[in-house]
Amino acid sequence: MAAPTKTEQSQDGSADYLRLVVLAALIGVPAAFLAALFLATVNWLQHALWTDVPHALGLSAPPWYLVLGLPVVGAGMVIAARTLLPGDGGHDPLAGLSTKPTPVSHGAGVALAALGTLVFGAVLGPEAPLIALGSVIGMAVVPLAKRDPSGTAVLSTAGSFSAISALFGGPIVAGMLLVEAGVGAGTALLPALLPGLVAAAIGYVIFIGFGTWGGLHMSGLQVPDLPAYHGLHAGDLAIAIGVGLVAAVVIEGIRRLGLAIEGIPLPHGKLPILLVGGGLVTGLIALLAGALGANPQDVLFSGEASVPVLVARQSVVIVLILLIGKGLAYAVCLGCGFRGGPVFPSIFVGVGVAALAEAAFHTSPTLTVAIGTAAGMAAMTRLLFAPLLFAVLLVGSNGVDTVPAVVLASASSWLLTSALRGGGQRRDDT
Repeated sequence: MAAPTKTEQSQDGSADYLRLVVLAALIGVPAAFLAALFLATVNWLQHALWTDVPHALGLSAPPWYLVLGLPVVGAGMVIAARTLLPGDGGHDPLAGLSTKPTPVSHGAGVALAALGTLVFGAVLGPEAPLIALGSVIGMAVVPLAKRDPSGTAVLSTAGSFSAISALFGGPIVAGMLLVEAGVGAGTALLPALLPGLVAAAIGYVIFIGFGTWGGLHMSGLQVPDLPAYHGLHAGDLAIAIGVGLVAAVVIEGIRRLGLAIEGIPLPHGKLPILLVGGGLVTGLIALLAGALGANPQDVLFSGEASVPVLVARQSVVIVLILLIGKGLAYAVCLGCGFRGGPVFPSIFVGVGVAALAEAAFHTSPTLTVAIGTAAGMAAMTRLLFAPLLFAVLLVGSNGVDTVPAVVLASASSWLLTSALRGGGQRRDDT
């Protein structure tokens, strides 16, 4: 029997790759629905615990015992997820973002640990659980598709980036995250990138709608009521560089404090002690911020809902209290064992630094959000292009002219962070 010719091999390879792209597109739909269900569940439970329960008690805000106790209850859920279910509750947030395939058997543990973290007030974001849960969808398809290891990784990544496409405003930022994660692969990255981009695009259609169907109407992350920013000034560029440098120092300090907490020498049973203690300390920090005049709920949680509070800048003192309180609680939650993403609290910290610059130099709040987002995200993730893309999307059309400042904020933050960490590789698996 004659061996297949090169042309036949090429055609077979092209057909196989086309099937891979189609599979990735199909994965995008259930991954997006799972992401929507997860985010809706988190929002519903947060509202029930932090709004409905106080109202049922005749109170307009959560009482001190809920602020103190709910993070501890959440810590108990994370302990259960990490000790009783496979997968250790998901990826360690101190290690950055991971796009490693997540086995289907780890899905329940990831979801439970994420709910215990996000619903009960711990200072971490939803991006890491969404990446993992999207990967679970991709991995569930792999046995049916009978893919080799490279195909398995592509399908897993396709599910991940479909799941986070809504969170980061569509497939553009999700795709850039994928590009930066695999930048060392050079041109070989492009065939692996395409299925993920297709899945992210198809998944995002679930949120924005198609034809007469209006989609799932997930609330966007764009900061509302920002004024139009026109006419970039030289001073704004200098401020962007300064914010990038300060944000890098602050966030690197938070990360190192988290590492120190993670390394505390404790007797047998260290995980429950760290998590319960971390939940208690997080609640205490929020209560202290409340006693000083801030809203305790602006210290708790991932921070994206509280960015408008920083931008409003009614009081520089309140901004300082929130920045210090959020930073300390963020470090505690990073180090004590909660499970979530590191991105959104770092954005809050970056915007807090930029808000102080806004107060000192009377810059635009639109510029504040843009450069703070880019500086904070670049400092924690050590990514460069995804932070600036997300920052521009976050401020919307009113902030198009902030792009040069955003680039400088992201670049200066990235450069100083790289220097502070010795120029080594990120401590992650991306």
